Amino acid sequence: MLAGESVGFVPTMGALHEGHLALIRQAVKENQQVYVSIYVNPTQFGVNEDFNSYPQTLEVDLKRLEWLSADFWKDDSIGQITAVFTPTTKDMYPGLKPSSEIDAPGSFVTITPLSSILEGASRPVFFRGVATVCMKLFNVVQPDVVYFGQKDIQQTYVIQRMVEDFHLDTRVCVVPTVREPDGLAMSSRNVYLGERRRKVATVLIRALRAVQAAFISGQTRRDVLMAAARGVISQELAEQGILPPQARAMFEVDYFSLADPLSLKELDVVNPQQGAVLSGAIKMLPIEEPQVGENTGTGDGQTMVRLIDNLRLDPDSSVLRRPQSPAKSSSVSEAQ
Repeated sequence: MLAGESVGFVPTMGALHEGHLALIRQAVKENQQVYVSIYVNPTQFGVNEDFNSYPQTLEVDLKRLEWLSADFWKDDSIGQITAVFTPTTKDMYPGLKPSSEIDAPGSFVTITPLSSILEGASRPVFFRGVATVCMKLFNVVQPDVVYFGQKDIQQTYVIQRMVEDFHLDTRVCVVPTVREPDGLAMSSRNVYLGERRRKVATVLIRALRAVQAAFISGQTRRDVLMAAARGVISQELAEQGILPPQARAMFEVDYFSLADPLSLKELDVVNPQQGAVLSGAIKMLPIEEPQVGENTGTGDGQTMVRLIDNLRLDPDSSVLRRPQSPAKSSSVSEAQ
């Protein structure tokens, strides 16, 4: 690497999809050198989570990066993929064998209280593992800029806090979520869904967009906004519930959050000048009575698939679109 050249870094767990490639494309636009890591980190999986079945497609991933790199070499105005880092667990955890136990011994990075809410409440060791492995990777690569996707929005908050609190000499860049044409956020875990659950999985983004539409129309109270999400969820559950077992795809809601855009603390009322972060998680349950010849996805449809997604409620979008009464325009409660 030449002196003065900037280094961008895209950490991944492999099973690369267009969301990952979007991060890399953003990185080569902004840096001369780009490093990509592929490592499935065991410490961010809980004891009963899907570490052993998480899709690992290293050869395919390396081929995709090779093709992508070849495209970059054709454009002199952008940077290049300099290296792909594929460490072993012994490389990343040279001391004690890593453990997913909540009270496991070892060297960990914990970022509280951000790590204990939302995703952290459902997955208590997740952000401890994420922060720890990212600290290790940042120390190895020494990047100027690191790139993460907005789909994992709470993760971006945790990493940004870690960078600030530990005075790490890097900048965190958050790239918008890449979606399928029907709105489903791209995720390495989508390969588990199969055809039946894949059709229903859009219920999460549909619920989030219903809340977004309510906010744009002028609603700011939590109960009113969340009612929009519950309406979408209830309708989909009712429609699936009347189908026979061999045709339906059931799911459970893990959480929906309406949070302050700075702290991720839950809001009772959204300040239109500040906006909010709207996020949610659902669990697509194993399919019932899989049929002969049915596309059930990786794992024969028996792997529970947890999906997350989020939208930002942009500041002032409700104010700009809300019809205002001159006598009441200054009152938030009356304008709702």
